[in-house]
Amino acid sequence: AGLAVLLIGRWQWDWRPLAVTGAAVTLLAFFAPQHPELAFAAGLLGLTLAVALRPDEGEEWLSQTWGFAKLILPLLLAGVLLAGFLLGRPGHEGVIPSAWVSALVGGNSLLANLLAAFLGALMYFATLTEIPIVQGLLGAGMGKGPALALLLAGPALSLPNMLVIRSILGTQKTLVYCALVVVMATCSGVIFGVFYSYN
Repeated sequence: AGLAVLLIGRWQWDWRPLAVTGAAVTLLAFFAPQHPELAFAAGLLGLTLAVALRPDEGEEWLSQTWGFAKLILPLLLAGVLLAGFLLGRPGHEGVIPSAWVSALVGGNSLLANLLAAFLGALMYFATLTEIPIVQGLLGAGMGKGPALALLLAGPALSLPNMLVIRSILGTQKTLVYCALVVVMATCSGVIFGVFYSYN
């Protein structure tokens, strides 16, 4: 309701599509409370249609959204398939045995966090593929702290990234930057792992 008031009052949107969307979301939330995803999907679809029906920027917004979806969804699907192939699924082993994962990065030791941060710094993650990969690693026995260390170091560094940084900043500054990323990701992973173990 607050979003609808803001859209109507501040940006002068037509109230009718928003009222229909609000009614659909309310009815679905009331009659299907065990499936909140239905109300969410109805709200998302209603807002998408409300934007698409706007004469000024709706068509451009829809075109940009479709372009991003075509760019991102194949990468996400590839990441999910790769993670499933390499790491398996619950109850089934993948190419990489779960015992290896839990032996190397299981628990919350300093070494497990350091190894996860170091490997994350060397790996190249395509957009959105790090989530299914880390989810597969968690399912294979990776600790929560090392998972965070991997997620922090991965986007900050990669082997191609290091080569570009070296060509711009030089070897010494690149080594300092890489060391700081790995050390900070390791420290964050250890702290998160300790905090997570108490909750």
